[in-house]
Amino acid sequence: MGVIAIVFVLAMAIGIPIALVLGVSSLYYFVVLGNIPLSMIGQKMFSGIDNYVLLAIPFFILAGELMNRSKITDALISFSNILVGRIPGALAQVNIVASVFFAGITGSGVADTAALGSLLIPAMEKEGYSAEYATAVTCASSVIGPIIPPSVVMVIYSMATGESVGALFAAGYIPGLAIALSLMVLTYIYARKYNHPRRTERIPFKTVVFTLKESFVGLMCPVVLVVGIFSGIFTPTEAAVISCLYAIFAGVFILKTMSWKEVFESFKSAAVTSSITLLVIAMANLFGQVLTIERIPTLVANFMLGITTNKYLFLLMVNVFLLFMGMIMDPGASVLILAPILLPIAVQLGIQPLHFALVMLVNLNIGLSTPPVGTCLYAAAPISGLSIEKISKAIMPFIGVELIALMLLTFIPDLTLFLPRLLGYIY
Repeated sequence: MGVIAIVFVLAMAIGIPIALVLGVSSLYYFVVLGNIPLSMIGQKMFSGIDNYVLLAIPFFILAGELMNRSKITDALISFSNILVGRIPGALAQVNIVASVFFAGITGSGVADTAALGSLLIPAMEKEGYSAEYATAVTCASSVIGPIIPPSVVMVIYSMATGESVGALFAAGYIPGLAIALSLMVLTYIYARKYNHPRRTERIPFKTVVFTLKESFVGLMCPVVLVVGIFSGIFTPTEAAVISCLYAIFAGVFILKTMSWKEVFESFKSAAVTSSITLLVIAMANLFGQVLTIERIPTLVANFMLGITTNKYLFLLMVNVFLLFMGMIMDPGASVLILAPILLPIAVQLGIQPLHFALVMLVNLNIGLSTPPVGTCLYAAAPISGLSIEKISKAIMPFIGVELIALMLLTFIPDLTLFLPRLLGYIY
């Protein structure tokens, strides 16, 4: 297994995409080290994506593409400005609140960075904010995207562990809002310290009504999804399909901001993105087979339980480990590899499985904005024209307050479990 680890690290170090890293490492094991039929490679890759729940992933990705092209983003930013535009650090606060609304539509941190960043980073610079600060706020708030439902990584976690997608969605709201609140508090402190601008004039009532009307279509999408899933009218996979139909109907017929050509372009773009995600899942399933053959889950469990049987110390250890993994690996791949290993240990120590799921997901999603692999950083860099190093330095205080929120969620389980209990997912 040591040779596999070396192959894995070397492949990561030279910049090979994570899907191919997992595939190359697994292939080396099967061909060189293992006495296993090569036919198992195709079987394991196919079985990794042969899952009804995973159908939700391409449709949620498509819904995000359609929402972006239908200009719903603009309306959500205007609506956010009405809500928090008069708070010190107005545009930074708008950026964070818009991320909360946008999360309820796409569930993707990178989509959040690209869509909101292209509008708000230049606008914040024009208002007098530094490019570093504007980009840091955008990247940090994009972490909210995969935590507040719908969430692609939650669907992946469900597939990897068997946890209910609906329960995961219900558990994601309070952690997502806690992250948003922590960022808003820090933004307020910065605004008071550096005298950041805010809107002082009142918005005319007619403008408020018009903005509400324009943003209503976008705001109703997550409402339809939430009501439909939690009431049992449709499954999360069916909800993903409905969100696509809703986005097409809204963009083409109601808002009239999207042409059929753009609908077709959305399908093409979503197909490419989905194929990458599903390739990662297939390769991670293959790599998981290598770990199982080598009894890595048992070895990790024995190692951790040998250090401590205290669930709070275990959670602290897991937090440190997952934060490191989030810095170097895609959240989806980390979930597929690590969740089946760590979850049984957590259950053995008396940790509620749904609580552990959110601790893990919040941890790994913070990695979207941490160097060296944070994909949100790479999405924001061309928009702002800044280097990854400058963005990474500016974002550290925001990562710090997100970690404070993470600690609260880790050691106060009721913050995560309140809504799932209320909705009857757990008792």
